Amino acid sequence: MKAIHPVLAALGTVLVFSTGSALAQTGMKKADGVLADAKGMTVYTFDKDTAGSGKSACNEGCAKMWPPVPVTGERVASPYSTVTREDGTKQLAYKGKPLYLFAKDTKPGERKGDKMKDMWHVVAD
Repeated sequence: MKAIHPVLAALGTVLVFSTGSALAQTGMKKADGVLADAKGMTVYTFDKDTAGSGKSACNEGCAKMWPPVPVTGERVASPYSTVTREDGTKQLAYKGKPLYLFAKDTKPGERKGDKMKDMWHVVAD
């Protein structure tokens, strides 16, 4: 087995720490291979959203079934960001895509919204 250069090993440690820190800042965590909120509820992305646009394509009635994940802290670190919704509230985004919960998921770990209408997807990383 090859030895890892000490600088690269240290960099890897920093990257792992940074990712963990970003998760902690947002209240997000990984649960069973997917992203979940602090309560363990699965989060989703919507295919109609454009990554990096700063907007959500799910508003009004859509947002009742797919509640936006709110921004919980003052600071958000990459790969997370925020989008401003039509009503002016801030929504958490991951890699530029707004994040949502699914109203029919009633228990932590449920994934009833995954692949809904081939447009809603759990966030696996």
